[in-house]
Amino acid sequence: MTDTSSAYDRPLPVPVHEDLSKPFWEATKKHELIMPKCNSCSSIFFYPREACPECTSMDLDWTEVSGQGRVYSYTHVRQAVHPYFQSENGHIYAIIELLEGPKIPSNILECEPEDIFVDMNVVATFEDLNDDFTLLKFKPGP
Repeated sequence: MTDTSSAYDRPLPVPVHEDLSKPFWEATKKHELIMPKCNSCSSIFFYPREACPECTSMDLDWTEVSGQGRVYSYTHVRQAVHPYFQSENGHIYAIIELLEGPKIPSNILECEPEDIFVDMNVVATFEDLNDDFTLLKFKPGP
């Protein structure tokens, strides 16, 4: 789990390819989860990119998704690659498969590492870092 008590005095992770991912980050600030959607083949995917990974169409839009999913894979990270995520007990890095299909990397909060399992139901939650950044995380869900 991430220790948030001192999170704000550590360097923050920043988005890569800010122009492509800007709608995603704007939505997280409002505690909403949106994903790119292809208007040609209706594929919903993540990470944001210029063309659909299924049909290569560039006719893309954004769509709100449920935020519900399941743990596809996970690991207990004890030595973080970014200082923001370093804590005394480490954190859970997971690949979450959303109900709508896309897989997204994130962290799992509000449970102990030994309680997490593949196919565990999770739901999106949001961690407000400051006025500019909100991170998408997940917690055990219905």
